[in-house]
Amino acid sequence: MITRIDKNNRFSEAVVCDGVVYISGQVDLKRVRSAEEQTQNVLEIIDDLLARSGSDKEHILRCTVYLSNMGYFHEMNLAWEKWVSKENPPARSVIESALPDPSWKVQISTVAVVRD
Repeated sequence: MITRIDKNNRFSEAVVCDGVVYISGQVDLKRVRSAEEQTQNVLEIIDDLLARSGSDKEHILRCTVYLSNMGYFHEMNLAWEKWVSKENPPARSVIESALPDPSWKVQISTVAVVRD
């Protein structure tokens, strides 16, 4: 069975299949200025989608972080290090990439497993 969360005509914000949660690239919709604040907002969205999918950050397998400029790496990490599970950190990649909206500095996609 496949469960799609917050779907629209283009994509689903999250998809759960066979105990795996796939979260699409999340961005800051509050339009804050700093990369640290954008990261905090994105991580809150991910926490919410994980909870709605029957998971949490302790069960994340992998995160891919897209930065519009690698100069935001330190700021992103300030928020990331406050949030990430110290006991169960996921695999992570950080990539510099143009994002669709010039105000977005950070986008994060996530793969997790559903809690037992």
